[in-house]
Amino acid sequence: MAKIGKIIKVSGPLVVAENMSGSRMFDIVYVSDMRLMGEIIEFRGDKASIQVYEETSGIGVGEPVYPAGRPLNVELGPGIIESIYDGIQRPLDDIYNSSGNYISRGVTADPLDRSKKWEFKPLVKKGDSAAEGDYLGYVQETPLIKHYIMVPPGVKGKVKDIGEGLLAIEDTVAVLSGGEGDVDINMIQRWPVRRPRPYKNKKMPDIPLFTGQRVIDMFFPLAKGGTACVPGPFGSGKTVIQHQLAKWVDAEVIVYIGCGERGNEMTDVLMEFPGLVDPKSGEPLMKRTILIANTSNMPVAAREASVYTGITIAEYFRDMGYSVALMADSTSRWAEAMREISGRLEEMPGEEGYPAYLGARLASFYERAGMVECLGSADGRTGALSVIGAVSPPGGDLSDPVVQATLRVVKVFWSLEANLAYRRHFPAISWLNSYSLYNDSIKENVKKEVAEDYFDLQSDAMSMLEEESELEEIVRLVGLEALSGPDRIILLVSRMIREDFLHQNAFHDIDTYSSIEKQYRMIDVILYFYRQASDSLRMGAEIADVESMKVRDRIARMKYIPKEEIDRIDKIKNDIKAEFTELVEKPHLEE
Repeated sequence: MAKIGKIIKVSGPLVVAENMSGSRMFDIVYVSDMRLMGEIIEFRGDKASIQVYEETSGIGVGEPVYPAGRPLNVELGPGIIESIYDGIQRPLDDIYNSSGNYISRGVTADPLDRSKKWEFKPLVKKGDSAAEGDYLGYVQETPLIKHYIMVPPGVKGKVKDIGEGLLAIEDTVAVLSGGEGDVDINMIQRWPVRRPRPYKNKKMPDIPLFTGQRVIDMFFPLAKGGTACVPGPFGSGKTVIQHQLAKWVDAEVIVYIGCGERGNEMTDVLMEFPGLVDPKSGEPLMKRTILIANTSNMPVAAREASVYTGITIAEYFRDMGYSVALMADSTSRWAEAMREISGRLEEMPGEEGYPAYLGARLASFYERAGMVECLGSADGRTGALSVIGAVSPPGGDLSDPVVQATLRVVKVFWSLEANLAYRRHFPAISWLNSYSLYNDSIKENVKKEVAEDYFDLQSDAMSMLEEESELEEIVRLVGLEALSGPDRIILLVSRMIREDFLHQNAFHDIDTYSSIEKQYRMIDVILYFYRQASDSLRMGAEIADVESMKVRDRIARMKYIPKEEIDRIDKIKNDIKAEFTELVEKPHLEE
């Protein structure tokens, strides 16, 4: 049995207590009679080092430490969707209603509402066999999410009794009888956050996760169950991209973690999301979103808890068979918290003062993503958890240890560049430095669902942008007039790709989101213009006439065409053909 410990040292968020034999690594403890929550992160004999998730000022030597006898875990059940939690899963709405604007130290609140009744609809009957992960029933948590009540991991047996109708989450919904007697199951599952939730097996991510952001979907796509990294300097738009992905990504459940970000950025999320509408269902986006708010003025150690809390909640919905997208903004703040705690533990520092285990911690977080075959006896359901992490290296330095450790484990790299942001090109994702390793795995699916020549267009457009970067060097030396006609056509069309396709206005009602069908038609029109321009030059047209064509205005405005009128984009091709025909015939008319 764990004993009550005694504080012998307080160093910021780190508290050292003696007489802690009986407790285990990563167990929760309550520090002092204020009962501040902490987690044991190191043992030396009977002395335990505890990272405290609340402000420790005023705590002194000799005060008690009460062991909880369990690791940090989260409560999983109906009521999670639409919730706003802090890093240790305290519901901020409830705390605000009871305590006001500030979270008092030691305050606690149930993560899930115990009094609310849910309409439980069973999916099994008496006498059925039920194994871990099987559906017992569901409640309609929001109009968008059926919250399935599953048999907890490690439990199986025959259904002895099954409930129905209005039930609270602590009420028994099913009784399973097995070899060890009867097991009562309610709607709550508790799960330790540092332990990944189990599944049958992992699959190759081969389904694209479309985001509505053209530079991402066309050039650097992410797969469902994939991992992506968004590094960039201050002001380059990391948070805006994370917000855009949280709003429009093609996932059924969104978990957004504000990890150590500034309070005003988190406030933007909290104020904006309830008013946003899901483009597919027409329902508010919050009906499928969970927010974890951990701002920069909250205790440093809680950043680690927020990351693990978020991914455990995401895994829970993945286990129901949903596609889940998790945004972590930003993992650099978590790494800074690790560096601070590591320094206070007096561990040997690694590169730039970060702990030597930085890479292993980041890898263990990202590898919890994936497309998996979920637990469950017969239905063979598949769930996907995609993880997108923002990284904030000082000055945008991509050699920063956090960026490098992240790039070793993720498969998509969206490199944000300050010079693009300064030119007001958003999203400021560099098309020359970024990459995606999912192109090959999603190719067959995209060809079948979107278009057979999708990747041909992607390859042609990318080749043109690469050629443009080489030609720009020549232009700087000798000027535009010295270039040949075909080279000037490449510069012209590359500018159209950059300005009319890659540039996207996050605050415009229509341009903020582009369906994959619209993206395909837009890039197809631009490359059709290129082919027509190249042919007309060979037939004697003047490059200056091509550069001043009227149809270019229509191409520039096609991004603002609403999805209901998407066929208008195809009609631009007819205008291009007609104007080039007129251009080629023009010299003959003059003769």
